[in-house]
Amino acid sequence: MSCQKAALELNTGSQPGPKSPERTEDVTAFEDYGTGLLENQLSVCDFVKIQKAFESPEPRKIICMSREDFTQKMTEIVGWGTKEEYGELFDKVDVAQDGFINWDKLTSFILLELNKQDERAKATVVPQWKDLEFLPVKHKDNIQKVIFLKSSSHYLTISKEGLLAIWGENLKLQETFPITSDATKLKHLWVTSLVSLENVNKIAVAFTSKEICFYDLLSKEEFACQYKLQGLKGTPICMDYWYDPLDANESILSFGDITGKVQAIAFTAALISLFERPASACEDGEATMTINWAELLSGCHKCCHILEHKLHQGDWVRQVTYNASLDAIISSTTSNTKSVVLAWREKSKKHLHMTSFNIAQGIHAFDYHSRLNLIATAGINNKVCLWNPYVVSKPVGVLWGHSASVIAVQFFVERKQLFSFSQDKVLRLWDIQHQLSIQRIACSFPESQDFRCLFHFDEAHGRLFISFNNRLALLAMKSDASKRVKSHEKAVTCVLYNSILKQVISSDTGSTVSFWMIDTGQKIKQFTGCHGNAEISTMALDANATRLLTGSTDGTVKVLIYFAKLSTFHEKLVT
Repeated sequence: MSCQKAALELNTGSQPGPKSPERTEDVTAFEDYGTGLLENQLSVCDFVKIQKAFESPEPRKIICMSREDFTQKMTEIVGWGTKEEYGELFDKVDVAQDGFINWDKLTSFILLELNKQDERAKATVVPQWKDLEFLPVKHKDNIQKVIFLKSSSHYLTISKEGLLAIWGENLKLQETFPITSDATKLKHLWVTSLVSLENVNKIAVAFTSKEICFYDLLSKEEFACQYKLQGLKGTPICMDYWYDPLDANESILSFGDITGKVQAIAFTAALISLFERPASACEDGEATMTINWAELLSGCHKCCHILEHKLHQGDWVRQVTYNASLDAIISSTTSNTKSVVLAWREKSKKHLHMTSFNIAQGIHAFDYHSRLNLIATAGINNKVCLWNPYVVSKPVGVLWGHSASVIAVQFFVERKQLFSFSQDKVLRLWDIQHQLSIQRIACSFPESQDFRCLFHFDEAHGRLFISFNNRLALLAMKSDASKRVKSHEKAVTCVLYNSILKQVISSDTGSTVSFWMIDTGQKIKQFTGCHGNAEISTMALDANATRLLTGSTDGTVKVLIYFAKLSTFHEKLVT
């Protein structure tokens, strides 16, 4: 971002900020605070003057100013503001206390301030929601997981009885499949968790039969079971999967069980094969390969290794996740001792050392925000606590407001906000920086007192899913049309690409044709009323890309002929 653009965002007026009529009383607390700061009152013209003061007549020579020089020259050059105000600005810019600043230091400070203001603005934006909607599910038992498959733009839901449902991106139910490792034992077999292995196009499903099955999404058969991991000592009830976006061969499947054990399989060649197929195995690629947990522990499979710990000491592990920025496996239980355990991977990557948090009455769930370096916990004691993962003695913040046990938390990562949901079916949204509740929603959720709740926020699509036993509720965010960037005033009807001139051509229902540079996105030409008031319904380029043909709903076709790269056009009606 250039200095002039930065200045423009701070103050678009050309007059000094204190007397600018463009400031209204309709401002937030952050804007009130920022209005009095000198750097927020400087206009584009002011910054141009300041830039010239730092310019040297000699090329490549950098002009530096001391505090005294800066305050003296700025009051003279800019023409408003006191020496004290410019002195304060100098001190903010000179964070290293070198005693001088230059143009680069000043612009870096301004850009940083703009970024901070943008972050503050995002943190205080309260989303608007559409009416609560219940999706037409076919699940008969508790919904255990909701996931979104980026590769195919589909949602998957799975329920306790083993019914897998596939939803389109528009949330229309497309298909359902029974997922079970043994159809004859369906009544005695429960699904406990589901994760997506996006890098290898698979899903993993955990069962009460102490096994995890891996299903291939690209198989000729629908959800063919490719691997079956058996012989686990405890029933896995929660799972998580991570892979390295820079090296998709590196991935980790972590899971927790009812014995308090946290285990993880670290794959090193996931794109080739998750597990090694024995030489005696059937050559049929669709056949299910059975792996025993003891084989993995003994190191028979060279393409993966096991990590595990028992620090939860018999308490059911309710949630587990691996975080790459911490290089640690985080897990939680409802116990008030060792409620949250961080198992840090050592340099060898094959051993763990543990730290734990003791939280009064235990927690139901947690979430981690890597940029804020905060763990949020959903407390059984009605509190939402914020923890620094390196400080186990006490939380860095406590969010008060719920009057019942908090059963779910999830960060709104981009806005640095936090969702929390409590047993009395109250949803809250928190501003993390100020630790304040900025939104409370008490929707007409089902009145059942005893319910199994699943909470999942799909940030990319602005969709919040909350399940109540076998029912799935949806809260969808309203799109903010006022902040949406529009290239046309009316609906776009057609888009073409001119590969010779490297331009994009677009038309709309208002009979407007626009030309854009593909490299910069800059609009270079626009023609309005090409077909009067008729909608342009189609466009085409000739073989040489020198003629543009447009057709409209009034039945006419027109030809626009290029001359000198859009400098002029010749238009004629085709009869």
